[in-house]
Amino acid sequence: MTTAQDTGTRQRPDAATVRRWLAVVTDPEIPVLSLEDLGVLRDIHWQDDTLMVVISPTYTGCPAMDRMRADIEATLRAKGVEKLHIREQLQPPWTTDWITGKGLAALQAYGIAPPRRSGEVRCPQCGSANTTLISRFGSTACKAMHKCEDCLEPFDHFKCH
Repeated sequence: MTTAQDTGTRQRPDAATVRRWLAVVTDPEIPVLSLEDLGVLRDIHWQDDTLMVVISPTYTGCPAMDRMRADIEATLRAKGVEKLHIREQLQPPWTTDWITGKGLAALQAYGIAPPRRSGEVRCPQCGSANTTLISRFGSTACKAMHKCEDCLEPFDHFKCH
């Protein structure tokens, strides 16, 4: 669905359409999560004739932000968006509460223990809560490395914050 607005002879897409287009943009470090499901994609709106996209990093200084910006830009340019501004927003800080239910399920299926409000860490392989922290940092800064004491598998846990 597009809305006719004063952009010359072109119609510009509404925010819902842009969100659908961006549904294919995934986190470069966790490719089973879209930026929307990760909760990084914060806002989409038009400011005059410029499409504004607001994103929040999972951690300040997240090295994946440049890639996320580039992927968002490439996707929108391919759809014909000419004027675009992608802004990083640090406040309020990103929280794991912003990960959608679909995103939590995708993490689990991918072998990464999703964050839980209870703080309990369950093995994504066998579901056991009998796990041990190996390292506060896993394959990326937003994950910690754990080991399941029942099935003995090591796994990443997406940290709560």
